[in-house]
Amino acid sequence: MSRGLPTACARLARAIGAALLFGPLAPTLSARSHAPVSPGLPLNLPGGSVPWNIVVLLTLLTMLPAIVLSMTPFVRLLVVFHFLRQALGTQTTPSNQTLIGLALILTFFLMQPVGAAIYADAVVPLQAGRISAWDALLLAGKPMQRFMLKYTREKDLGLFVELAHAPRPARPEELSLRIVAPAYLLSELQAGFKIGAALFLPFLVIDLVTAAITTSVGMLQLPPVVISTPLKILLFVVVDGWNLLIGSLMRSFA
Repeated sequence: MSRGLPTACARLARAIGAALLFGPLAPTLSARSHAPVSPGLPLNLPGGSVPWNIVVLLTLLTMLPAIVLSMTPFVRLLVVFHFLRQALGTQTTPSNQTLIGLALILTFFLMQPVGAAIYADAVVPLQAGRISAWDALLLAGKPMQRFMLKYTREKDLGLFVELAHAPRPARPEELSLRIVAPAYLLSELQAGFKIGAALFLPFLVIDLVTAAITTSVGMLQLPPVVISTPLKILLFVVVDGWNLLIGSLMRSFA
């Protein structure tokens, strides 16, 4: 009995505190919950209330960074940029923030047609009240799926079809986003590593030549990497490397 009394008092105190805190807001919350929703607002999920629609929209906003990382060209661009930095021998130049910012800007540049298609197919009908937010979400996934299928290897699609134990479709467009998204990410990693390997080879030759020359003349006090790094940076600047690299990356998505 003595143990239950403090617990009961604590519960009563919490109930009183909740009543004092939310009691004045109850009429306002009740009025808002019964207020009609404007057709232009993306909150009219089929059969759902406004709070649940807000939860869904906030969840989508939370998942937005993961979508940008895994369903756009961002992966390939960032992998190539990190290979370039390692090949040049500059440990922290450009910084990670600079490379991520450059990859994001180029990603937005490449995804602009897809964004325009999503706006025309999903956002405009949603704002006009012709479709629900859930239908708009399904329509927005179709341009993204078409974009990813364009750069996804059939080998990777076949792998995830097998892992999902799904029937083999007649066309790749019949695949679900569950299969297309991981296959696209795998294909982008493969493409990024291929470009990075091709980018690494010329700088590796400079390192080998510099190491052979410094060893043959007996210059053992100075590490070869200290001599080869300025030479690699000078070569990269002379050939206008950033222009060539960005141009080649953009054309790889043509």
